[in-house]
Amino acid sequence: MLTTQDHSRDKAGLTYIYPVLSRRSGGLSIGVNLNINNACNWRCIYCQVPDLIRGSAPSVNIDKLASELRNFLADVIHGSFYDKEAVPDEFRVIKDIAISGNGEPTTANEFDQVVNLIELILKEYGLLGSIKCVLITNGSMVNRNQVKKGLEKLAKMNGEVWFKIDSATPTGIATINQVRGSNTSSLKRLKIVADLCPTLIQTCVFSYKSQPPSDSEINAYLNLLKAVISRNIPLKGVLLYGIERESLQPEAKIIKKLPASWLQDFAAKIKELSIDVTVTP
Repeated sequence: MLTTQDHSRDKAGLTYIYPVLSRRSGGLSIGVNLNINNACNWRCIYCQVPDLIRGSAPSVNIDKLASELRNFLADVIHGSFYDKEAVPDEFRVIKDIAISGNGEPTTANEFDQVVNLIELILKEYGLLGSIKCVLITNGSMVNRNQVKKGLEKLAKMNGEVWFKIDSATPTGIATINQVRGSNTSSLKRLKIVADLCPTLIQTCVFSYKSQPPSDSEINAYLNLLKAVISRNIPLKGVLLYGIERESLQPEAKIIKKLPASWLQDFAAKIKELSIDVTVTP
């Protein structure tokens, strides 16, 4: 049975394709997992990937990915997928194809080929333009030509990017994402992405060692958004969400879900900047 709490990448028994009942999209999200080796260049402490390692996506078998996506779409549209997985009626709609998975997808050398393939198959099934194609990324590989090509194509197929920014301080980035970072680099990468494809900032919030994000963290984040505005970076909005499932990283015991009211209060501060916010507690 498929649930919003179960995002297992092997739920469908496939290599690259996995189904998700998405709280944020309100329907079926078809995941494309390019990091089948559980490797990522970041190590976010809230990550639900088991046995996560540092690294990049392996070479993508484009033919196998194509076969899996075609067959899975056929099962959803013409087959018995919804009944087999006891999917609630309100979730029986394909909302998006999400290039995400068990690591940073843009580390795949075949990234632009993957986007081209998704466009082709969506066209075959008459879905091109009617469902979204979402890239969930930390934005670290946006200087690669194949990533830029993929983003340009994504923009032409009702696509959008969810660009991860969980903190706007070097300390917060080091703690949450386990990498070195700065607002300067975040803004530079965000501009590259947003100029190529419609983009939202995706931010995960939670309590850490029994404390919510500090006032200094919140103010730094709001200042980052002010910089986005002042630099005319074309941002569609912010996706603010809490943790739904337990982390599979060593920090699992010291991060906890925040009350919905905390997220709503934070969202209100963001809205004061005239930025659209979607909250998923």
